[in-house]
Amino acid sequence: MEELAAFVCEALEQEGIETVLSGGCCVELYSKGRYTSDDIDLIDRFNGGHRKIKEIMQKLGFTEYKMKRYFVHEDTELFIEFPRGPLGVGDAPVKEVSSRETETGTLKLLTPTDCIKDRLAAYYHWDDNQSLDQAVWVASENEFSIKAVESWSKNEGMDDKFEIFREKIYSV
Repeated sequence: MEELAAFVCEALEQEGIETVLSGGCCVELYSKGRYTSDDIDLIDRFNGGHRKIKEIMQKLGFTEYKMKRYFVHEDTELFIEFPRGPLGVGDAPVKEVSSRETETGTLKLLTPTDCIKDRLAAYYHWDDNQSLDQAVWVASENEFSIKAVESWSKNEGMDDKFEIFREKIYSV
């Protein structure tokens, strides 16, 4: 998954489209496999345009699936999705991204702190307890800024739910 995501990310970057891995695959990498995902979410950081992404993906051998923004390839069961940008978590834009070097290219991805915020957004706004668990797994395996998560949570109006997250990470 990481190699495929890096390959696509690198190919798009060479054509001037900066994408960033988010969602479940980001959780999979940061949780060291405690969670697994069957899709790769790449956010077009600056909304360069779906038409150009589609052209590049077709050159790479991918086919656009029935639903727009999903691409499949016969050599993998994973599918690649391009959720609409711009890159953000909750109501806050993402300003900093991480990167990982792989044999197939450079993978840009959310930082552990923003990956936690991304999962907490689903917990905060849709009461998705699985996303809370994922945030805790990422927090337990990575260095992150608890202060940034707390401040973001306050801006989202979710102080009470943040305290539940805090209690869970300190009881792990």
